[in-house]
Amino acid sequence: MGQSLPFGDVLRAELGVPGPARRLASSPRSRVWRVDLAQGPAVLKQIVAGPGADDAYARETASLRIAARARPPVAPVLLATDPGQRVLVTEHLDHREPAPDWTVGYAAALARLHATTGPEDTGTLPRRQGPEPADAAAFLRLARTLGVPAPVTDGAAGELANLLDRLGRAPGHALLHGDPCPGNDLHTTAGIRFVDFEQACLGSALTELAYLRIGFPTCWCVTSPPEPLLRRAEDAYRTQWRAATGTDVPGLADGGLTDACAGWLLRGDALVQRARRDGTDHLARAARRDWRWGTATARQRLLHRLRTVAAMTAGHPALAGVSDLTTAMHHRMLTRWPALRPVPAERPSATP
Repeated sequence: MGQSLPFGDVLRAELGVPGPARRLASSPRSRVWRVDLAQGPAVLKQIVAGPGADDAYARETASLRIAARARPPVAPVLLATDPGQRVLVTEHLDHREPAPDWTVGYAAALARLHATTGPEDTGTLPRRQGPEPADAAAFLRLARTLGVPAPVTDGAAGELANLLDRLGRAPGHALLHGDPCPGNDLHTTAGIRFVDFEQACLGSALTELAYLRIGFPTCWCVTSPPEPLLRRAEDAYRTQWRAATGTDVPGLADGGLTDACAGWLLRGDALVQRARRDGTDHLARAARRDWRWGTATARQRLLHRLRTVAAMTAGHPALAGVSDLTTAMHHRMLTRWPALRPVPAERPSATP
């Protein structure tokens, strides 16, 4: 085990000789160990060589340094790095079972994370890329496949184009985690800490506040908390953002949360794990067959997102056609696949 632990001279010069180490579960993109150091237990993470490895390492180290500004903390302390080996060492944090209303503390911690950046941080991380015209086109094709009448799809097409434009101009320079998933949040005795910042970027905070309503779109764990709990979580987010910045969340008062949720609905890649986001039209795949990822199937995820966006766009002057479209698609899916069940309301007790 000692021979495989990538703890070289750079780390030894800063942290000393490591003690016993134990391999931990991780994604295929990284190797992770719990290692004993003179100052206490720590986590050593090495980004595996491959396409995008250097970018993932740069994002993670940069975002951990930025996140360290937050008080109380929202991420582990970065103890040392070895860029030549794409290795970083952080403090070890003990995770405990999340509380039944965990989304409230999660949202508050997410707001503090998002609020750690300002305009002066522009360029330290890539700008978040939203849905593109190809995503909207694939979504409209799915509607036609489901049998939604042409007048409904045609009526929404222009609104979707305008939506993409608004999302591309959405205000904000928040530090976005990139995958703020159950499993990437550690519930400690001192509060929630986020880990695994390989996809971190800058952009509109509403992109990730939307996770609560749209069902954690990049995650294995899709949940749909009851409305009162959602409102408590969103209130906690707004409160923490204002406490940290002295301002309101950019774009929230202008319908930006609805736009963000609609943007996630268009993303067919948000129906599959990251390794399978390869340009395939996964919306078209979902019309042909269903598959399970984590707590829900692709069609369950899509049904939940359609229901959410249909409700949020009802009466929205800029998205009236999208409201009609998503309502019709939701109805068509239930008619075609009547056995589809809602996504779970509660988070499972363990990650897969």
